[in-house]
Amino acid sequence: LQEVQGRDLINLDSAVVNKGTFTFKGRQDSAVNRYITYMTDGTRMMADLFLENGDINVTLGEDSRATGTPNNDIYQEFKDKFVTYNQEMGELYQKARTDSTLTNEQREELMKQIETKDAEAMDMVYNTIAANIANPVGIYLLPNYAAAFDLEKQAALADQIPAEYKTNERIARLISNIEVAKKTAVGQKYIDFAMNDPKGKEVKLSDFIGKNKYTLVDFWASWCGPCKKEMPNVVAAYKEYNKKGFGIVGVSLDNDGDKWKEAIKTWGMTWPQMSDLKGWNCEGAAIYGVRSIPATVLIDQEGNIIARNLRGEAIKEKLSELLK
Repeated sequence: LQEVQGRDLINLDSAVVNKGTFTFKGRQDSAVNRYITYMTDGTRMMADLFLENGDINVTLGEDSRATGTPNNDIYQEFKDKFVTYNQEMGELYQKARTDSTLTNEQREELMKQIETKDAEAMDMVYNTIAANIANPVGIYLLPNYAAAFDLEKQAALADQIPAEYKTNERIARLISNIEVAKKTAVGQKYIDFAMNDPKGKEVKLSDFIGKNKYTLVDFWASWCGPCKKEMPNVVAAYKEYNKKGFGIVGVSLDNDGDKWKEAIKTWGMTWPQMSDLKGWNCEGAAIYGVRSIPATVLIDQEGNIIARNLRGEAIKEKLSELLK
């Protein structure tokens, strides 16, 4: 019997397996998420469950399950639905990738089906959390999936959380993140901050906002693989729209100044850059609620935030609307 602490599973108790069965006995003050793990011949079998009072039936194997008590029955139903959606999307993707008899149109249709399934799956996740926001299942699932929902949906769920759960560490952190995000959401005025440029001179975000019709604040780092993959799209958008009034300010979440400067050069970033070289403790990223990169904030000349997290072709599509 184990619990998660950070990225580790910590042993809490153990039971002897006798003729394929095992038993744990105890009492709980409140339902908590825990893991049952069994290792044999180098193969790990595990199931996460809600440890709560009642007779919980756990089966370990290819299809590990935990049922028999209210929270576990809800949670197992959720996992069954989620697995089904993933299997269906996997089969569609495999067909699109490997079936050589498909036409381009048929392949595109399969990709649309995958997108539809993905949207249905996330609706199911949201509805499950909303229906269980007053019990341990919803409280456990919400921090796991909140980032997949827009800010309004996150806030709507957080507002329904009963008072007794708001001291939960993960919930308290989520509520704090939502409050930060609200301050820099689309429609809000941008918040200024200052950092050093690559030459060590202090610059402010406000030094650039008024100079461009639209300014993209691009949060990135030299060590970030997805950032490197995304950067050609950013470079292309800058080249196409810079003379029409589009500017970029790069905000790096680097720790190493030399690697930061090298990436600016090798990735072809010719726009202003700033960093406090504090990595994930970057003060600018904290102000804008950035918890994954790359991340972007698009600001107009009057200082209004008009878009967030534009990626790929979406950058050019937005600029084509704004800079006709």
